Amino acid sequence: MTEAAAAGAPPALNAAQRKLVRQVRHPLLIRIFLIAKLPLGFFAGLRVKSLERQRCETTVPFGWRSQNPFRSVYFAAQAMAAELSTGALAMLALRGEEASVAMLIVGLDAEFGKKAVSKVTFTCEDGEKIFAAVAETVATGEAAVVDVETVGRMADGTEVARFRFRW
Repeated sequence: MTEAAAAGAPPALNAAQRKLVRQVRHPLLIRIFLIAKLPLGFFAGLRVKSLERQRCETTVPFGWRSQNPFRSVYFAAQAMAAELSTGALAMLALRGEEASVAMLIVGLDAEFGKKAVSKVTFTCEDGEKIFAAVAETVATGEAAVVDVETVGRMADGTEVARFRFRW
């Protein structure tokens, strides 16, 4: 047993997972990924700010591509950034697994507290829950359901939205 495992620290990322982290953090490679897999996210300007085993942060800018007629970030643009903050963690958990596991959103709940009038950062800190669900599915061959939450805040700390996804 390693010292990190003995201390209760999460296992280190495997090589495939580390490669994914580098790819989503690279300015050009994330744009290529978004064009290929999430073109509306590319158009809206979504970015992955950080991706670790425990958490992911994504951003959606405030601007003409992402705003609604009421001069705030459109709820659909916020939903894309929110989903990406949980979906990137799911992709990370799946990377390097031998078994074929499909991640699919089966439920969504959202609350909007304040008007988003600047760039919004969504933070999901439920990475370990996602990793556990993937491990359960790989071990049993049965579908596992996991509920995760991501919170959107503007730079001044104002919470603008809270999304709960069921994967």
